[in-house]
Amino acid sequence: MKRETKNQRADTVNSVLSYIYLHIDSDLNVNELASLNHISPHHLHRIFKEETGRNLYETIKSIRLQKAASLLLTNKYATISQIARMCGYSSQTSFIKAFKERFQTTPKIWRNGAYLTYSKKIIESSKSASESLRDFSGTIPKIIRTAPIRAAYIRHNGYDISIKNSWNRLYAWSLENRIGENARQIGFHHDNPTITPLSECAYIAAIEIDKDIHPHGTVACFEIPASLCAVFHISGKYGDVLRFMQYAYLIWLPYSGFEAKTLPPYAIYRNNHFLNETGEFDLEFYLPITVL
Repeated sequence: MKRETKNQRADTVNSVLSYIYLHIDSDLNVNELASLNHISPHHLHRIFKEETGRNLYETIKSIRLQKAASLLLTNKYATISQIARMCGYSSQTSFIKAFKERFQTTPKIWRNGAYLTYSKKIIESSKSASESLRDFSGTIPKIIRTAPIRAAYIRHNGYDISIKNSWNRLYAWSLENRIGENARQIGFHHDNPTITPLSECAYIAAIEIDKDIHPHGTVACFEIPASLCAVFHISGKYGDVLRFMQYAYLIWLPYSGFEAKTLPPYAIYRNNHFLNETGEFDLEFYLPITVL
């Protein structure tokens, strides 16, 4: 396969995934996704499968359900039907059926405590997180309105130490393209890793860029939208981020007077543990929220 063809296919997949994540609350039509990328639905299905190893329909379904599972915990005053609509389900019945197939329990039982066992198993599956002794109780965020950020990025499947590979590739790209040393490094968490199997978590390594830089192919470009955010300043070592997210999602947010948006949270690194030799991080964690 020619490099140009490979880059075109990567651009298509990145465009489709970005659109899905930004419009997860809508009726995602494969014909529309194909039209936006100027290809046929059949060609889109084939490219997506070959590039990601996943079926497009199943990917959309999985993203919807992972979002719903998280929102059921963080948005405790929203009804199940409201959560379903936020994640693109027009029918509560179809949502409950799909949720039960994915999590082996109903949304109501999940919300009432079934998530605890599920989350515990995931944390224990990460050796670094299970060994972490960090206690983030009492960590209070500041509430700010963020500005949009234009960024170049590389997608990574799985939340584990292999994320270093994607960060090294992005850093090499930034050097090649003379991105300034002060450009902000940003880690995007599309999934809540405290209730999503770590091997299935979608992560993005990103770096802020100017408007005159136009990446393509495996390094793509997107804009992080402006949002009201709770911003936590935390530091630690690899594994502590999972512990912090467990606190933020399961303890702080449900009793904060805020609810989560479908926009994913992200970390802006002051010190990136995926790029330094110490394995220690210093970051600000941005959690998109709305007032109850």
